[in-house]
Amino acid sequence: MRLPIVSIVGRPNVGKSSLLNGLARRRISIVDPTPGVTRDRVSTPLALGEGEDAHYVELVDTGGMGIEDTDDLTEDVESQIAFGIASSDVILFVVDARDGLLPLDRHVAEQLRKVDTPVIVLANKIDEVQLVSEVAELTRLGFGDPLPISALHGRNLDTVLERIEYAVRHLPPGRLTETKMKLAIVGKRNAGKSTLINALAGEERVIVSTVAGTTRDSVDVHVEIGEEAFTLIDTAGVRKKRKISTDVEYYSQHRALRSVRRADVTALMVDASLPVSQVDKALVTIILEEHKPCLIVVNKWDLAEGYATTEDYADYFNKLFPMLAYAPIIFTSATEGVNIREVVKLAQQLFVQASRRVPTAKINEVMRIILEKRGPSHKAGTKPPKIFFASQVTTEPPTIVCIVNDTRSFSENFIRFLTNQFRDYLPFPEVPIRILLRSRRGKERENEK
Repeated sequence: MRLPIVSIVGRPNVGKSSLLNGLARRRISIVDPTPGVTRDRVSTPLALGEGEDAHYVELVDTGGMGIEDTDDLTEDVESQIAFGIASSDVILFVVDARDGLLPLDRHVAEQLRKVDTPVIVLANKIDEVQLVSEVAELTRLGFGDPLPISALHGRNLDTVLERIEYAVRHLPPGRLTETKMKLAIVGKRNAGKSTLINALAGEERVIVSTVAGTTRDSVDVHVEIGEEAFTLIDTAGVRKKRKISTDVEYYSQHRALRSVRRADVTALMVDASLPVSQVDKALVTIILEEHKPCLIVVNKWDLAEGYATTEDYADYFNKLFPMLAYAPIIFTSATEGVNIREVVKLAQQLFVQASRRVPTAKINEVMRIILEKRGPSHKAGTKPPKIFFASQVTTEPPTIVCIVNDTRSFSENFIRFLTNQFRDYLPFPEVPIRILLRSRRGKERENEK
């Protein structure tokens, strides 16, 4: 059963994104004075009540109604707003109280009167000065007395939550469906990330356009396939740092990279019709640094088919990124729906691998086999290296601590060899493995590889 949907609606720059962030008590939507920053529907679960008695709604930030988008995406933005309104159980109609009642506010009100949905008018940006006359004027919108708030400073947001709770009281209590995996779709601009998200969601959840940089926020999309529930994270297309020209682009890029950190699995989407770029290489570096399970999604394969085989492309990619050779590669066409669900199935397999824990006895049995093949080489000026025993200490990523005589005695080459051998013998063949060396005697020195 879906959560009750509470959509935030209004003209541009009235503080809708600030309201979503304020109610959620964390930064989710990008807040910037540039009109039209929000294009897609950005959402987050919102708790009403506390503890075991808490129930949830889905809080949705929409684009500014009536904005003329600079990239000619006005029709797409308006379509996302209309879908958000139509699917809402409650609407928060935000107006800038400092500006008073403007024609565009009346236009928004006309659209909201067409739906049979409770509307709560919020007179925003009432910070220090009491704008009594302006707030009173907003009653002419026809939705009752407006509630004066300051989304930026948190004024009356508890009352907003109370009104939402009252408005959804007749609906079945919303309970969060536990998502087993967060999958971040990352890649350079125009690689097809949003098309993939929509294909999996079964609806136009995010705007798809040939305009590079259409997606600005990181958008979480809750998807259920069969009995499995998971979260897809659509991210802004990453570009070279020297080409980032605005604050909006900076925050978009920052959120895309942060999405890698909070994901369980990442899908690196590359455009099969173009050579691998510096941006792709930068993303690989970030994924490796964060130790995230990764699958390579080679999209737009329908455009490259006939020019190369899948084996040719896999060899090409692995030569560029030998450090990611363990990651599986899948060839897709998001526009044609080819291999779309297989992306999720493969991601789920990686998630399971990264979550596995191996008993200490098994780890040490494997270690003996590996050391019989090749012992650690002796670095000049250090003690002969010895490994006494090893144990897996955590998952996601699988992390194995090796107790040794001296961490300085072990070369990078041997650690890479040990990691690859563990991948062959243990149930982590396609995910990153962390090896930690810890000295047994004296002050413990930890060396993360």
